[in-house]
Amino acid sequence: MYPIIRSCFFIALFIISPFILIAQEGEEFKSPALSEKDAWTMVLFPDTQSYVKFKRNQPILDMMANWVLENREKLNIPLVLHVGDLVEHNAWANPDGEAANQPGKSQWEAVAKSMGAFDGKIPFIATTGNHDFGIKNVENRNTSYADYFPVDKNHLTQAMLKDVAEGEDGMPLLTNATYEFIAPDQRKFLILVLEFAPRDAYLEWAIERVNDPKYEEHVVILLTHTYLNRDSEHIETEGYPIEDKNYGKEVFEKLVKPSKNIQMVFSGHIGAPDNPEGHVGYREDKNAAGKTIHQMTFNAQALGGGWHGNGGDGWLRMLEFQGKEVKVNTFSPLFAISPSTRHLAWGSGAFAPFSFALD
Repeated sequence: MYPIIRSCFFIALFIISPFILIAQEGEEFKSPALSEKDAWTMVLFPDTQSYVKFKRNQPILDMMANWVLENREKLNIPLVLHVGDLVEHNAWANPDGEAANQPGKSQWEAVAKSMGAFDGKIPFIATTGNHDFGIKNVENRNTSYADYFPVDKNHLTQAMLKDVAEGEDGMPLLTNATYEFIAPDQRKFLILVLEFAPRDAYLEWAIERVNDPKYEEHVVILLTHTYLNRDSEHIETEGYPIEDKNYGKEVFEKLVKPSKNIQMVFSGHIGAPDNPEGHVGYREDKNAAGKTIHQMTFNAQALGGGWHGNGGDGWLRMLEFQGKEVKVNTFSPLFAISPSTRHLAWGSGAFAPFSFALD
């Protein structure tokens, strides 16, 4: 059976034709709301690196987090996920002012503060991206993630933690972990978090975890960073200077496809200056149990002015769960806050709404 690949197309935000712009402005703006009263919403944050590499962009990330909090009850939001690249530079000490104007330490402090809005209020789970390691871009496997997102940072997240892999030093490694989530409709989920381009040992660890009989009835969500390209193909290789690495195709072949309960994969990583089509991907395949795997890449980091712009135009992705039906929308609190831009707040084109059904 051939995989089903959905290609997304987008009309770039600031080169929209006047006719379409007028049509959008003429429509009445509607704030996000549940389409069914018993539904619940999972919020997905894209790569946040460009919100924190320039100090001027940090308030946008704060706005995004606080918008989620303000709509927690209205949208019934019990969980927030992050697809990695929390920062642009893990440990760059003397940024040049062009690529960034905050050192790595300040970037980590900024994202920890912004995402700290969820502490004690909503569980927050993040994976790690290539920029979260090394100095500037995964020159090695060192990361400050656990220093700024320790296990006890958010007690609601800590309560969900189930399995933690061991590092080479025998100590717990939060970059490879599982979290059990009981949805408002009582459906059981397991969130599997893997490091950037996971090493073979952690793929083996992961398949053992998802195959554990106690998770047999769980819906497993794999949260990883690099997985699909803009053509919705599994990424085969990238040129990062690390050894023992597995990109999208190998992660799919070694973990996702052989599993019996991985039904969703969320990732980020890809981007192109002011081109929404270069930030997203979606495809469906079957796992070993014949269940459909919904694989979605969502990012926005180079929108709103490219690599040196505002960080991503404030885009968030909302997944509304109605039993087995999942409705996906992309929304920008940044655009929504002003009457002059709120006609742009709902995603279209590459960010257009779509839906899928879990088996």
